[in-house]
Amino acid sequence: MAFRAICTDIDGTLLNKERQLSARTIEAIGALPNDFPVILASSRMPSAMTHLQAELGIEHHPLIAFNGGYVLKYEGNFAREFCSVEIPAHVVQKILGLSKGTTIHNSLYRKDDWFAPAKDKWTIREETITKVRATITDVFNIARQWKSQGIGAHKVMCMGEEQEIHQLEQRLNETLSDDIHVYRSRPTYLELAPKSISKATGLSLLLDELYDFSLGEVICFGDNYNDIDMLKVAGLGVAVANAREEVKAIASELTGKSIDDGVAEAIEKYCFPREK
Repeated sequence: MAFRAICTDIDGTLLNKERQLSARTIEAIGALPNDFPVILASSRMPSAMTHLQAELGIEHHPLIAFNGGYVLKYEGNFAREFCSVEIPAHVVQKILGLSKGTTIHNSLYRKDDWFAPAKDKWTIREETITKVRATITDVFNIARQWKSQGIGAHKVMCMGEEQEIHQLEQRLNETLSDDIHVYRSRPTYLELAPKSISKATGLSLLLDELYDFSLGEVICFGDNYNDIDMLKVAGLGVAVANAREEVKAIASELTGKSIDDGVAEAIEKYCFPREK
């Protein structure tokens, strides 16, 4: 089959051990035709993705942020909001309340705003990885303001020691499972998103609106739980070798590790097959 687009996760999938784009990855994506969509799909906020788009030369391609909760398309030089689904502020307040009495760090994200409770090790780590700076503030107050304005969060990220994160995960699943997706991206990280969205829903909306081909003509790449739906619906769902076992189990193809340019390896194989 001739594939007509790529949609790829970032962390643990596209980046090397320095959490950067390798020369091979940049070259493989750069060799694709200009009208071949390469869509980044991540739990990251948009500004933590656009510098990668620039390095890859895909600045005007759509992007799927916050696991499908915030999708942008480009009209000329301007990014336009295409889809926005939020965790309501009253649910955000419940999430924050469940963390009271713990050492857990809760960061709130809305569009390109990131609100963190302190300049602690969690904030510094995320700033280093994403190249975005947090606004240090009282996150409980932010949630109250959002409630009065009738808006909410595109993502809540809870970071802390493994045992406390495990206990919070259980409490969230017991009390808010109808409202939010709860998934452990690391032993010390919980990422919370609206229940109704996924990377697959964001990608499907983009294809329906912007392109004349289907999910069956897209190669999707991933490594973690939040990539499973996307890999399932793709024409070719590719898991990197370092992916979780559950992701490998549903993938239609395996490629090399992210740190060994697994995405570039698969692009070279399926988009530039060598003549026999």
